[in-house]
Amino acid sequence: MNLAIRDIRHNLGRFLLTCLGLSLLLAIVLSMLGIYRGLVAESLTLARAPAVDLWVVETNTRGPFAEASRLPGDVREAVARVAGVTEAGSLTFQSVETETRNGKLRLYVVGFEPGRPGTPTAIVEGRAIAQSRYEVVIDRSAGVAVGERIRLGRREFRVVGLTARQVSSGGDPVAFITLRDSQKLQFELAPPAARRELARGSGEATSDIVNAVVARVSPDVPVAAVADGVRRWKHLAVLTQEDQETVLSRSVIERARRQIGLFTSLLLIVSTVIIALIVYTLTIDKTREIATLKLIGAPDRVIVGLIMQQALAMGAIGFVFGVSFIVAAKDGFPRRVVVESPDVLALGAVVVLVCILASSLGVRLALKVDPATALAG
Repeated sequence: MNLAIRDIRHNLGRFLLTCLGLSLLLAIVLSMLGIYRGLVAESLTLARAPAVDLWVVETNTRGPFAEASRLPGDVREAVARVAGVTEAGSLTFQSVETETRNGKLRLYVVGFEPGRPGTPTAIVEGRAIAQSRYEVVIDRSAGVAVGERIRLGRREFRVVGLTARQVSSGGDPVAFITLRDSQKLQFELAPPAARRELARGSGEATSDIVNAVVARVSPDVPVAAVADGVRRWKHLAVLTQEDQETVLSRSVIERARRQIGLFTSLLLIVSTVIIALIVYTLTIDKTREIATLKLIGAPDRVIVGLIMQQALAMGAIGFVFGVSFIVAAKDGFPRRVVVESPDVLALGAVVVLVCILASSLGVRLALKVDPATALAG
C-alpha cells in the first residue's frame, strides 16, 4: 500500500488544483527560456542569412547591428580584390515605419546587390527580385501578400516574394530591396533639404554609401589571415562571422538576457515557496495520521517518503502539463519561442531539486509530531 497515493486520493481536488497552478508557473519559466532562445535565434538569423565569412565595417565600429557604420560604395571593389576573397557584396540596414491595410508596420529594410552575397535565398512564396527598382521581398510575418504594394519612403514597392522567419533582433520583419533603392531610401535628401543644401553651396551629397561589405573566403585560405590583411592594408574594421554572432548574442541582447534570467529565477523561487506551503499544509492536515503511524511503530523513512513522494508527484505532474502547454502554444506568441530539449531536461532537474527542498519543511514538521497526538480527543 502506497500511503502517498492514498493521501492524494483523499485530497484529490486540492492536489490537482495545486498541480494546475504549478504547471502554469513552470510553463512561464520554460517560456522565459524559450523567449531568450528565440531572441538569440532571431538575432543570428539575419547575420547568418548571407552565408559569408567576413563583415567589413567602418573603422572602430562593431558592425551594423551594434552601432552605426558607413562606408563608401567602392569599398566592395577593394575588398573583392583582396587575396583569398572569392565574392563580396555591399549591404545597407535601416528601420522603416510604413502603413499597410492592417495598420502601421515597422520593417527592417536590407539593401543588397542582386547576385552577390546578401541576396535572399529562403523565399517560400513568390519569386526573387528581378527588376532593379521598386520590388521588395518581405518576411511573411509582416502580414502582406505577394502582389501587394507598400510604401517605403517616398516610393511604392511591389511585394514579389515572401520569406519565413527573417526578422531583426528587435523582432521586426525584414524587407529586402536592391542596394540602389535602399541607398535612395536611406541617404537621399528630401527635396526641401536638397534645395537648402544647394543654396548653402554644399553641392549634392553622394548617396553611394553602404553600411557593411560582406565577403566569402576561399576554403583553402584562413579567414583570420584575410581579415588581418583587410585591417592592415585597407584600414577598415573586420569581423569574422563568429565575431559578428558573438556581438549579437552577447552585446545586443545582453540586457534582455539578464532581465529574463532574473524573472526566471524569481519564478523558480515562487514555485519553491508554493510547493513548500502546500506540502506543509497537507502535512498539518495529516498530523493525526502521522502520529498514528508513529504509534504503531512505522519508521521515520516511511513518513519522510510519504511527504517527499507527494512533493515529487506534484512537481512531475506540473512539469509535464507545463511543458505540454508551452509546446502547444509557442507558435501563438508575438515573438519566436524556441523550446530546446536541453532546456526542458535542465528544468526537469531543477524541478526535482525544488520539490526535495520544498518538502523539507513538511518533513521537519512530521518528524516533530508526538505519537501521543493519536490518542488525543
